[in-house]
Amino acid sequence: MKLKIGNITKTNLIEKGFSTLSLEYKFTSAIRKYFKSVEFDLILYPTPPITFLKAVEYVKKRDKAFAYLLLKDIFPQNAVDLGILINKGWKKHILNYFIKKEKKLYSISDVIGCMSNANVEYIKTNYQNIEYKEIEVCANSLKIRPIIMLDRDSIRVKYNLPLNKIILIYGGNIGKPQGVDFIIECIIKNELNSETFILVIGDGTEYNKLNKFYKDIKPLNSSLINALPKNEYDLLVSCSDIGLIFLDYRFTIPNFPSRMLSYMKSSKPVLACTDLSTDIGEIIVDNKFGYWCKSNNSTEFDSILNSKLELNEIHEFGVNARNYFEQNYSVDLNYITIMNHLKS
Repeated sequence: MKLKIGNITKTNLIEKGFSTLSLEYKFTSAIRKYFKSVEFDLILYPTPPITFLKAVEYVKKRDKAFAYLLLKDIFPQNAVDLGILINKGWKKHILNYFIKKEKKLYSISDVIGCMSNANVEYIKTNYQNIEYKEIEVCANSLKIRPIIMLDRDSIRVKYNLPLNKIILIYGGNIGKPQGVDFIIECIIKNELNSETFILVIGDGTEYNKLNKFYKDIKPLNSSLINALPKNEYDLLVSCSDIGLIFLDYRFTIPNFPSRMLSYMKSSKPVLACTDLSTDIGEIIVDNKFGYWCKSNNSTEFDSILNSKLELNEIHEFGVNARNYFEQNYSVDLNYITIMNHLKS
């Protein structure tokens, strides 16, 4: 069964706000209507959004179910970091409403599963007054499948990509969290590089801004493709050499983008351009499957492209990426982590 919930991603703030606020009512009503005779043992729910609260409370009380929160993003602080929500004027009331919802959702959760150790420490440090029962790492994960060998050249020809250059691919949301101005700076810097090409695929609230840049500047060393079906996107990842991650430098919360896993499963090293709060760069560098730089320094980004990208190292880092993916980001591992709580 699918529930009509409205747009909560890749849309304007007003539409996203109304859709997000209506979630708990819609989910609670649907559970009462369609699952009134079904008793649940486990409730899994992600954030964002944080407005599943009443639905979680209802099922937990009705069925005495175990409530496991998958803390994907820390909202509303991420919106505060980007200036979307502020603690003054009429937006102050919206912010306080979401903070109240956030704390209540954390407090009714039996376990909070975080994306990384940095997320765990952030919650422990900044939410000491919340009486959550347990907190642990339960990272993003994918089903492990064999790597399918494809004809890289034919895929590149199909999408008009260079055959003789190292292709760095970014795929996913193109919104405020990605820091589009910095992405543009990196693309401009890369125009002087003869061996690297940047491919951007995606959609989102900042897509039009990025698309205008491509139309106006017409970069020769980069191309932009609107959102693609998953099978086509996977083909382009397979024919690329390095996966890119962009996070706005203003973030004070430790984000952990799930798109990294799509690169790693295809044995692609990762170049992450991020803020200083996330530990994703540390994980990448310490485990030798990629590179990291600050997302407010395009010169540092360009330096990596000019001095560190060697084909042998790219291959070695790609193998390391796949191995680390299998050892740490498998769905089976998350299943064990979650189900262990129900066995105790």
